[in-house]
Amino acid sequence: MESPTSPAWRLDFYDFIGRMRRPAAADLFHSIRRAFASSAEDVKSDIEISEKIGLLQHFVRPHHLDIPKLLQNEAAWLLAVKELQKINSFKSPREKLSCIMSCCQVINNLLLNVSMSNDRTLSGADDFLPILIYITIKANPPQLHSNLKFIQHFRRETKLISEVEYYLTNLISAKMFIMNVNGRSLSMEESVFQAHMESARLGNHISVASTSSSQGLGTSITGLNEESGDTEGLKFPFMDSETESLTPVEVKQLHELYRQVVTRYTLLSKALRKLSVDEDQLLNSVDD
Repeated sequence: MESPTSPAWRLDFYDFIGRMRRPAAADLFHSIRRAFASSAEDVKSDIEISEKIGLLQHFVRPHHLDIPKLLQNEAAWLLAVKELQKINSFKSPREKLSCIMSCCQVINNLLLNVSMSNDRTLSGADDFLPILIYITIKANPPQLHSNLKFIQHFRRETKLISEVEYYLTNLISAKMFIMNVNGRSLSMEESVFQAHMESARLGNHISVASTSSSQGLGTSITGLNEESGDTEGLKFPFMDSETESLTPVEVKQLHELYRQVVTRYTLLSKALRKLSVDEDQLLNSVDD
């Protein structure tokens, strides 16, 4: 087999490129393109995991993943986040894998430094994987599912050995953890987890509404005034209940509802304050 650096190989390669430009090669070209393109299912998975990570970013903290304070280093984590976010900027599986390697090596170096400076033996994947999961949540890398699938399909197996395979396997595990995450995964009650997810969804909606309102402020405020007096059809299950008549289960439900109300009120207050600032800036710009 001729070396890729030989003149004959170069001629064959450029001849192939030239032939691919001819109309007769259109079918082959489209077949190659389809082979590398993401399927509709992959696109759907990318959107689902990105949206889920977007919600988890609102409330997941290191302690939810049992990451000890000794290993919490925001500076190192930020560097790892930036490396992982680059994955979609590259085209080849080798370059994409290099982003994963860089991200994971930052985490691994952090673990080694902590181990040496504190004379502590760390337990490998038990310390590494939770940090990688948290980094993945903070980074929310674009098209994570498709990029991992692309690397698995088109990176030669002979190159996926030892350290490289270990890091890739851990990122795949991190993705699966995020896709299947629940309350138990984060050391919290399922009802609390669902409340956090619902509050995060509300926060995202408020953020979108706040952005839209800067473009149509008058219409948004008018709509809010029209809806403010409309309470018909709303349900308040404990409004008419006597305190003494509440069962322990109902007290727990009431407490959970209270937490949701406080969370939503806080998010709404922040959005309204931001809206007020945006309005002032808009008026000032008009005056100027």
